[in-house]
Amino acid sequence: MRFNVLEWLEHTSKKMPDKMALWDEEEQLTYKEYHDKSIGIADAIIKTGYGTKKPIAVYIEKSAKVLASFMGVAYSGNFYSPIDTEMPEARVNKILEVLRPGLVITTRKLAEEFKSFDYHGKFLFYEETDGKEESQEVRDTFNSVIDTDLLYVLFTSGSTGVPKGVCITHGSVIDYIDWVTETFGITDKDAFGNQAPFYFDNSILDIYSAMKTGASLYIVPQKLFSQPVLLLEYLKEHRINTIFWVPSALIVVSKLKALRNVDMTGVLKRVLFCGEVMPNKQLNIWRKFLPDVIYANLYGPTEITDACTYYIVDREFGDDEPLPMGFPMKNTDILVLDEEDHLVLETGVVGELCVRGVGLAKGYYRNREKTQVAFVQNPLNDAYEEKIYRTGDLVKYNERHELVYLSRKDFQIKHMGHRIELGEIETAVSSLPGVSLCCCLYDDKRSRIVLFIDKEIKKDEVNEQLKTMIPEYMLPGKVIIEEKMPINANGKIDRVRLKEYL
Repeated sequence: MRFNVLEWLEHTSKKMPDKMALWDEEEQLTYKEYHDKSIGIADAIIKTGYGTKKPIAVYIEKSAKVLASFMGVAYSGNFYSPIDTEMPEARVNKILEVLRPGLVITTRKLAEEFKSFDYHGKFLFYEETDGKEESQEVRDTFNSVIDTDLLYVLFTSGSTGVPKGVCITHGSVIDYIDWVTETFGITDKDAFGNQAPFYFDNSILDIYSAMKTGASLYIVPQKLFSQPVLLLEYLKEHRINTIFWVPSALIVVSKLKALRNVDMTGVLKRVLFCGEVMPNKQLNIWRKFLPDVIYANLYGPTEITDACTYYIVDREFGDDEPLPMGFPMKNTDILVLDEEDHLVLETGVVGELCVRGVGLAKGYYRNREKTQVAFVQNPLNDAYEEKIYRTGDLVKYNERHELVYLSRKDFQIKHMGHRIELGEIETAVSSLPGVSLCCCLYDDKRSRIVLFIDKEIKKDEVNEQLKTMIPEYMLPGKVIIEEKMPINANGKIDRVRLKEYL
């Protein structure tokens, strides 16, 4: 039985000390080096007298240094919160206002930048911490960490509102990673190619699956995600066989025909994706060139520890069909509730996806009001306290009783007397020839559906093609061409930016 995630690093570093754990452009760490550096950071934190169960911000460029810092924070009995070096000043200050850390792990060079933010606490400089064997003080602190203690606080992207700090425990991550490694058969023979920023919850699968099993984790240089041929060559060179990327990153590869130019046969074993809808048209390109790969659609918000449903692709889909979200993960229960909070079980009936289980966050850091709105008493249980998380996502069951994503609840509109899920329009548009990315928004002032699309095409042409797939009242009233769709820091379409064009 595991009580905290560090038991994985303890075990792996002893079992395979010389195995390559982390790889970035500047350095590589074996599992022993990973462990020892984390211990050194923990020792330095403890010596500051900072205490335990407190937030520690990590402000370092994406690298192995960040992950060693995360584990050092955990060993010290505290919880980490990453602040990306590319974040706008206003967002950083908002995070600091909520988090109120008294300690920041950074470098001497970056500390000068950090001083421009609204921060008045202490600094711990990464380069001044040494890798070392475990001290008794660190051992005692490590042994005191239990599974209900916080491991990290990640701040939501803010794409649909004000960023909130999501509180996740050791136990939630243990439960999730146990499921991931068992379901996908991850072992020490595997290698992950990390795409997700470390402040984005998709990175949790990469970080902790590798640490538990002894797999290697390659931090793929960000610049390669705009150079798909070089990106695939990088995967091939390093024999990376497992990727967990946002669909936007996969779409760049298929859209620019990189799979035609780089023979990936026998390289990739698993292609997992999460974070937004994956259009079947683009997935079908991947499946055509790499038919023997395991493809899996994972779904879930940050508030439930990265993911709560999954679908391992097991049949053919037309370009215009939606890809199912599938089924609940082990030890997770999905409740689809209608507007009266009645349980939906029938095929085709729309409801809000709600989640219960160990994976639920402890709420939003220093934000009781928002916590009480999203984490509520299970309306189907009036006997004892049991929290569920309301995702705000609208779903339905298909004829196979698989969950199918429709739209955000706040993307549901009323137009011409009809309730419309904007996600249904996006699914139809994404199946059109030449379309890779699209987004639908509603212009309340002019009462019209606005479609943003990355293909040069007139509105009449779009609507003529869509008429065979969706009702006339769902057809866009305006089409805006965006050859370079704005993407937020997490790799998703930036709906906030697009709203400015309305």
